[in-house]
Amino acid sequence: MLKTMPRPASLIHALLVACLAIAAMLPAASRAQESRERLSLDAGWLFHRGEVPPPPVKGHGASYHQAKAGGAVGAGGAEFDDSSWRRLDLPHDWAIENAFDPEENASQGYRARGIGWYRRYLQLPASDRGRHIELQFDGVATHSTVWVNGIVVNRNWSGYNGRAIDITPYLRFGDDINSIAVRVDADAQEGWWYEGAGIYRHVWLVKRDPLHIATDGLYANPVQRGGRWTLPVEVQVDNSGETSRGAVVALEVTGPDGKAVAQGDTRVSVAALGSETARLTLQIPQPRLWSPRSPQLYRVRAVLRQPGAGPLREIDRTELHTGLRTLRFDAERGFFLNGEPLKLQGVCIHQDHAGVGVAVPEAIWEFRLRRLQAMGVNAVRFAHNAVAPEVMDLADRLGLLVMDENRNFNPSPDTMAQLEWLVRRDRNRPSVILWSIFNEEPLQGTAQGREMARRLVAAIKRLDPSRPVTAGMHDGLFAERNASQVLDVAGINYQVHAYDRFHREHPGQPMTSTEDTSAYMTRGAWRSDRQAQVMGSSDDEPASWGQTHRDAWRHIAERPFMAGSFVWSGIDYHGEPTPFQWPSASTFFGALDLCGFPKAAFYIHQAQWVKDRTVVKVLPHWNWPGSEGQPVKVMVASNAPRVRLLLNGQPVAEQAPDRDGIVSADVPYAPGRLEAVALQGSRELARDVVETSGAPARLVLTPDRAALAGDGRDAVAVTVSAVDAQGRPVPTANLRVRFEITGAGRLIGVGNGDPNSHESSKAPERSLFNGLAQVILQTDRDGQGPLRLRATADGLEGADAVLDVRPARIPAVPGAEAISRVGGWRISPPQAARPDPNQVLAENDMNSWGWGEPPMRQVAEGSVWRAYRTSLRLRADRNDGRGRLLFQEIAGQAEVWVDGVKLGEKTSPAPGPLSLPIAQGPGWRTMTVLVRASADAPSGLIGPVSLERGAAPASP
Repeated sequence: MLKTMPRPASLIHALLVACLAIAAMLPAASRAQESRERLSLDAGWLFHRGEVPPPPVKGHGASYHQAKAGGAVGAGGAEFDDSSWRRLDLPHDWAIENAFDPEENASQGYRARGIGWYRRYLQLPASDRGRHIELQFDGVATHSTVWVNGIVVNRNWSGYNGRAIDITPYLRFGDDINSIAVRVDADAQEGWWYEGAGIYRHVWLVKRDPLHIATDGLYANPVQRGGRWTLPVEVQVDNSGETSRGAVVALEVTGPDGKAVAQGDTRVSVAALGSETARLTLQIPQPRLWSPRSPQLYRVRAVLRQPGAGPLREIDRTELHTGLRTLRFDAERGFFLNGEPLKLQGVCIHQDHAGVGVAVPEAIWEFRLRRLQAMGVNAVRFAHNAVAPEVMDLADRLGLLVMDENRNFNPSPDTMAQLEWLVRRDRNRPSVILWSIFNEEPLQGTAQGREMARRLVAAIKRLDPSRPVTAGMHDGLFAERNASQVLDVAGINYQVHAYDRFHREHPGQPMTSTEDTSAYMTRGAWRSDRQAQVMGSSDDEPASWGQTHRDAWRHIAERPFMAGSFVWSGIDYHGEPTPFQWPSASTFFGALDLCGFPKAAFYIHQAQWVKDRTVVKVLPHWNWPGSEGQPVKVMVASNAPRVRLLLNGQPVAEQAPDRDGIVSADVPYAPGRLEAVALQGSRELARDVVETSGAPARLVLTPDRAALAGDGRDAVAVTVSAVDAQGRPVPTANLRVRFEITGAGRLIGVGNGDPNSHESSKAPERSLFNGLAQVILQTDRDGQGPLRLRATADGLEGADAVLDVRPARIPAVPGAEAISRVGGWRISPPQAARPDPNQVLAENDMNSWGWGEPPMRQVAEGSVWRAYRTSLRLRADRNDGRGRLLFQEIAGQAEVWVDGVKLGEKTSPAPGPLSLPIAQGPGWRTMTVLVRASADAPSGLIGPVSLERGAAPASP
């Protein structure tokens, strides 16, 4: 039953203040137990590259056990020996660590993927018992299975969706250790581009009260009606407890300046293991609108409070940011934001980066997105899948419009759940202006594809009726029954010839290019050499299905009914090395290369798209030895009214840029200084210069930022370049550079943007490619102080960069070591005579002996014997001859037998511990413990039994 009782805002505000004051007076531990904790689970994992075949299951006993909860065999099992596995922290992409191999898939960048396993141990305090605990994965490539304490808790069939797994029923608390195991199948492919391999996004452990706000359960999407802004809010409250409970849901909205602008509350009652949704609408006065130029964000906080005899007690809270903005796609006039026309100047990008593959730190994502914004980009299509949540946060904060794309075109339950997850996660975001349900599907022009699309569109509309739906169609637009007929906005990939016809035949349907261009360039190369697999940068090498950068945008800019463009692609990516194959291992499509270094296309789009500052860029470089007196094709990209070109101070050309923002001239080469001056009348607006340089003499390191957070996550891209003796950049330098890192961080990747390079992405060295390379550094956890990068090259003066690492901490789950608990005990009936420790128990006898786990306390039965038996699993680090078998407490006299040999005994009947050495031997052994009870006293294994590591031998 759900009851909604709005209260005056002043009363709610008073309650908020009072509760916050009370919470502040509570001890930190008490507050932590009462409210939500979201803890990083990135650190402390163990990794094995390759499959771990489970042992064959043979015989009735083994078959019986493996079919039971917690009975997983192999690497998913709780007691699996992972002592030899590699230790690492997440995020992790193992594919980028691998060498290039011509026998591997070209589309995946010629890197092996395969199977991998991850394991981690987790210890939870006894105070967590009764809380709702979720294990959250933001992304695992590709298919994966998760075990907790040997129980399969989740299977997932996509590398791009996140998941929140309720692991509450499977956990142990106090001194016990929990195991998490993840098998990753990266042989499975979802794309035709580099997808990486492994747990490549963050992992979280979230602890909450049994009565709590569900993950992605806060929905707050502002609405404008009649000139007034309201915020309809829905809060999904779940109850994993054993009784029905009621609570107050209190809402507070703060504006971009951090001040509260609206409050309200409502009551909710939720049955045990049930779910209810609380709804409330708040008024937003004096709205400040979100836009690319001014990305104003509001914060919505939902707090769940438990009523009682005293003040309301906070039991859970969550928050999100949103933005106030209107959007509309018009069939005649294109896209409107906040009532104003806005042409979408968009790019499509994949999610990988040089050096790190798909395990891209948030700071590097911000570096990438800011580079795109410098190009004039106002919209991004994250192709062709959901990206990490922190990337969407950046889009909201930076003011980028987003086409949010579904990966798998299929309305079956598994894939429909992926789409619904995406919509729930991102439907509050002001950046999201379009949902996209597919890209270039063969069924798009069929009745079958239309019906599939219709179901996906309906699922989106149920969750978010406020945004239009599109799809990237490269054919089938004019079929009798096709997917575009059920879309709000027709999305067209490359079909430039279809723009006018579709608009003419469907005059009421808005249109946008969802993908265009596909033109090739190699950064820093100015003449194509297809034999060497190098593409020139004069924007004259489009793909057979595409257009040049200038032509593609012209087709959009000249048509008001086209909402905008999404250029393929904004940034190069690993894999899909079209138009070549081996040795090319990454793409040539990007306006920026794999490192985010600009190509000529970057400046061409600046001239087309940037309106708030003067753009002038002279291309190419001016190092052409041996070409003296020969004409060199010069391009100047500019948005100025006129451009004057000077060579060594003498005018060689002056003209207005063409309609694409380009001034072209054939200039006879002479070493020296080539300048482009942007003019308005006689007034100089800006200028750009390229100079002939000498031989490389000195290295230069240019970090993107000077200060970093010492949280183990923050990262920085450092540009490596070379200059001559006069300090002029050498754009043709291709020398090898070595790196040394000291201090509060580490190197996590290197690159240079060369699609044909097969150098390691992880080695502390890299060659410059056409003058540039990149090093990516990441801070250590709890890092503080200087982080130093030293670069050296043969025959050159080296370079140093010192970064300031400042203290910062992300709440995290402490690491835990495996504790070899001995479990799976069988318990004999009481016997008057001493049992035979080698007594054979029939393999198919599951009933004559009982089952149990310590504490196994038998009531006083007189002077009787019992036998306790289990299969003893010895990890390698306990099976070196130094391990010990530790019984924390045995009540009664006891004998311990292992594989028919008496290991030791406890002669006192009083409860007490027993510690015995265990010799090196087989990894699996049979252990029997005979316990003799004293008259009228309890007996048994009343404390945990474990295998402990022995002390390492002393150094000589």
